[in-house]
Amino acid sequence: MTFDLIRTTALSLPHVTEEFPFDQRTLVFKVGGKMFLLIDINSQDAVTLKSKPDQIPELLESHDWMSRGFHMNKNHWITLRLDTLQVDITLVLELITESYAIVYQGLTKKARNAFENR
Repeated sequence: MTFDLIRTTALSLPHVTEEFPFDQRTLVFKVGGKMFLLIDINSQDAVTLKSKPDQIPELLESHDWMSRGFHMNKNHWITLRLDTLQVDITLVLELITESYAIVYQGLTKKARNAFENR
């Protein structure tokens, strides 16, 4: 799993921006000003993304390369370690898209309408 694939996938989603709001290492992808994915550009061995709280226990139980979100709300975020052979690239890409969808749906109706009426 490469940094370029993660970045390309995130940026292919509508209305996504990227920035370094915390430091010069942590690249954050946002939609409507809300974060949905974080990655350390220096190590690139993990991504942290939003997930549905009711899905997190099952994901953690099924995949030993996943853990509760590092430095994030453990009820809403998961961290995926990408430096292991067990990583399912298709699942990672699906989880990135799902994280985006969770955040997009959480935007106010006004914010979603502003995007949709562009």
